Amino acid sequence: MKNPEILLHYIDVLLKESNFTKAAHELYISQPYLTQLIKRLEHKLGTPIINRQSIPFTLTKAGIIYYKYLETTIANKQTLFQQLTPYVHPDQEIIRIGILDSLGTFLLPELLPGFLKTNSNIKIQLFETSPRISEAQLLHEQIDCYIGQTPESLNQGLDFYVNGGENYFVIIPPNSPLFKKGRFILKPNEYNIQDILNQPFVVSSSNSAIRHQVDGIFQKFHIEPNIILESNNIITTTNLAIKGTGLTISAASIIKRMAQTPINLLPLNPNLIQIKYFIAIKHGIKIKNGVKKLITKFQELKIQPNIK
Repeated sequence: MKNPEILLHYIDVLLKESNFTKAAHELYISQPYLTQLIKRLEHKLGTPIINRQSIPFTLTKAGIIYYKYLETTIANKQTLFQQLTPYVHPDQEIIRIGILDSLGTFLLPELLPGFLKTNSNIKIQLFETSPRISEAQLLHEQIDCYIGQTPESLNQGLDFYVNGGENYFVIIPPNSPLFKKGRFILKPNEYNIQDILNQPFVVSSSNSAIRHQVDGIFQKFHIEPNIILESNNIITTTNLAIKGTGLTISAASIIKRMAQTPINLLPLNPNLIQIKYFIAIKHGIKIKNGVKKLITKFQELKIQPNIK
C-alpha cells in the first residue's frame, strides 16, 4: 500500500486500539491483512515502527520519524494540488482564506455554504492558523483575505470590514469560592471586577487575539494575573474552566458548544472587552472579483451570538 493518508489512518487506529483485532474491525479489514501490512512495512524500512511489547502501543523512535514523513508527504501533496488548481481548472477563481480554527468552526458555516451555492466557479482554500501568522501571510500575499476578531490590533497595512460581534463572559465553575448555586447568567455588576481578576485563571496563549484583550484588562486594573494554565485553543481553555481548573474569559459562540454543566457566567462590560468580527485584505492591492463578493456576503451576515 502506497497511499500515505490510508497508512497514517491505519497507524492512528492501531495506536488507539493497541490491538490488531480491534483495529482491523474498526478499519473494516481483516486482522491478518493489517498484521502483514505492518510487518511488510517494517521489513521495507528495516526497523520496527510500533512498539507492541506494552499497552498502549507506541511509536518507536524510527516510527516517529516515519509518522512525520507521512504527515509531510500528505501536506506536500495537498500543497501541490492547491498550486496546480489554477492550471487544471483555469475557469475557477481560488480564494485563500486565513482564519483561526476555533473561529472558523463558528463563522465559516454561516458564511461559506450560501456563498459557494451562488458562486459555483469559486474554490475556497482554508489556512487555519494563528492571527499573527494569518496577518503575515496576508501581507506577503500568500492568502487573499483573513477573517478574524478585534480589528484594533491589526497591522496598518491591512484594510478591514467589520460586521457583528459578541460580548465576553467570565466562566465561574462550581469549585470556585465565587460560584453561586442555582444561578446561570449573573448580573454584570454582581461582582467587583478586581475580585474576579484576582482569582486563578486559565487563558489562551500569548499569540491569540483574545489574550491581548484579556492582558489589557489585567493591566487596566494593575493586577498581576494568577495563570494556572495556558492553551493555544480557546475551546480548550473554556472546557478547562468549566471543569474547574480556574476561571477564564470566553465568548457566547464558544460557550454554547460546551456540554451543559452547572457554571456561572458573569457578563463583562463591552467597554472593557468585546469581539468585533472582520474580514481583512491587504491595503493597496487589486481585489479579486470573488473576494469582493465574499466581503459583500460577510457584511450581509447577522453575526450576533448570545446566551440566554
